[in-house]
Amino acid sequence: MTGAIICFGQQPCGFFPKRYLFAKIHTARRLQNEIGGKIVFFFHDSDHDPRETRTVLRHIKTRETAQLNFAFKNKIQRKFAPLYLKEIPDGWRNKTERQLSNYVSHDLIKIFRKVAAANIADFCLEMYRHMGLLDDICVVRSSAPDFRRAACDVEEYFVDVPYEGETVRARFIDGALKLHEGGNSFVTLPDAVFTREQISPARDTRLRWMQSVVNCTHYIAGAGEKKYIHPDSIPEIQFINREPICRSDEAYIEPA
Repeated sequence: MTGAIICFGQQPCGFFPKRYLFAKIHTARRLQNEIGGKIVFFFHDSDHDPRETRTVLRHIKTRETAQLNFAFKNKIQRKFAPLYLKEIPDGWRNKTERQLSNYVSHDLIKIFRKVAAANIADFCLEMYRHMGLLDDICVVRSSAPDFRRAACDVEEYFVDVPYEGETVRARFIDGALKLHEGGNSFVTLPDAVFTREQISPARDTRLRWMQSVVNCTHYIAGAGEKKYIHPDSIPEIQFINREPICRSDEAYIEPA
């Protein structure tokens, strides 16, 4: 089956990727060895949740865990800007590098030092590439204007719009653009005209939106994804469970 398109999706998930992302990659490569075809990584860098990029590491000596994350330019960017527009402030790299010797090898610190990306999504993607995890894998990004123009319409979505000098990812609900402040609290933004290039899907419509462009034959599904992807709604895809991995939420820091 040389025409197979094997896909997996993931938000930027830490400057060292979470182990469950490595498991998806490993599962996709194993399947490719069995049936041929190509692998596509749907990089959902349109997400805005700053918790997605927490990087959980274990201390080399004590084995205690620590959570490291990016710093953010300001509160608006941290809470509401999409990950591809969250800027990395001056000083974060040096401060983080000084901590890494307690958690990872010198080789990984050298890779970390190489990456000069200005925003969080680019930084994560460059790290994964430098680690050798994405060799011969086609990466498509949910933030790419050409991808958004080609994607199908969905009924549940977010829109990237200006707000207080930043670009934020607002949910379009009941004909209005809203920012979720937490709990039942929302900020309603002024009405705005927007185009397809500003739209990204909500969670429950993401797979159908992605599939309208990628046209994959196989999809590697993570444990969390299986709760909302509704496989029966896209019968042309064969869904494959990602291989299990221990400590799945911790960072993957092994050689590729």
